[in-house]
Amino acid sequence: MSVALYDDARARTFEPFALTRPASEMRAGAVLMRRRWERALETVATGLIVATHLREFEDPDSPPVLHDDIPAGTVIANARCAITLDTLPAADAWRVEGRIAGVRLPVPLASGDLRDGRLDLASLVAPGSRVVDVIGWWIDQVWDYVRFLPALLEHDIECLAEAIELERGLHLTKIGDYPAYVERGARIDPFVIFDCHAGPIVVRRGAEVAAFTRLVGPCAVGTDARVLGGKISTSSIGDASRVAGEVSHTIFTGHANKAHDGFLGHSILGRWVNLGASTVTSNLKNTYGPVSLWTPDGRRDTGLQFLGTLAGDHVKTAIGTRLTTGTVLGAASNVFGDRDPPKVVQPFSWGLRGEAYEIDRFLAVAERVMVRRNVVLTPRMRRTLERAFAERWTVTL
Repeated sequence: MSVALYDDARARTFEPFALTRPASEMRAGAVLMRRRWERALETVATGLIVATHLREFEDPDSPPVLHDDIPAGTVIANARCAITLDTLPAADAWRVEGRIAGVRLPVPLASGDLRDGRLDLASLVAPGSRVVDVIGWWIDQVWDYVRFLPALLEHDIECLAEAIELERGLHLTKIGDYPAYVERGARIDPFVIFDCHAGPIVVRRGAEVAAFTRLVGPCAVGTDARVLGGKISTSSIGDASRVAGEVSHTIFTGHANKAHDGFLGHSILGRWVNLGASTVTSNLKNTYGPVSLWTPDGRRDTGLQFLGTLAGDHVKTAIGTRLTTGTVLGAASNVFGDRDPPKVVQPFSWGLRGEAYEIDRFLAVAERVMVRRNVVLTPRMRRTLERAFAERWTVTL
């Protein structure tokens, strides 16, 4: 079965990530959104349907962007719908909370028909089709990744545990009634506490958890990640990330670095983010009221009492950076200066004085950073970042 992940018009507004990353490559719960659909359909995604400026998008293990006609029988899946990891029942279309989340094409479809993101998948459901209702979570706003994180993690961890080979013979210091799972090939040092009072924990292959770490469930530590000490609770640590300090309700998309002290709460970090030592976030207003957030459509009330920082791909912060509640850091911004950052920092910013990060200098740094994790900045990746620089948004407050 072929499956293509579709970024609709709403998904393309999910800044500060949409400038450099499709919604299919965002982490929802314990896995990337694309992986959710691959597991549920028991297949591998064959393509992405994304905004024009991402037409050459490439990431480790990501499928190519589709440019040709899409054959009949292909499943078009909405990249904003976090379906459960359970196998989907046989159907022609799958519906979540009254909305079509995925549809099997009855006839071929030109990829251009989906290019602007405005096509509703419901219009592709043929009369008489078998439509099945399934369980899932719609990501209608970018902060919904944080809103639904605890529920997604708890469900995902139990599903993942059914499919992984567990490391045998480990003696874990575990408290609480929920289970803890360690995949074969992971390393757990002595003096690590698995706190399973509030939810389960999974540590994937190749990951390392250092002594004097307290993992608090629900929590997922991804492949080849390193947890270097501290208290990590209700978080999804993406592949090859480095994490230490106090972290709560946070998503690391992958290859991100928070290797030092400093509180990080109710936040999302894109790929290749590096937080300087003692970078701290606020995730609760002094008034205890709902947090507002900058979006491309203006400032919005999120309805969340807890919300920290959304940091796009390749963001870097200086040591001692202090980020206020509901901060948005645009992709590729280098955040430093003689004052605290504002609530929103434009992408490709160099410092806090309104200067643009010269694209050649940025690409040289990105290449240097990525090779440290054995990832090559390919020509396609380079061109995608150059287009993002050309398409970068400005702040209207």
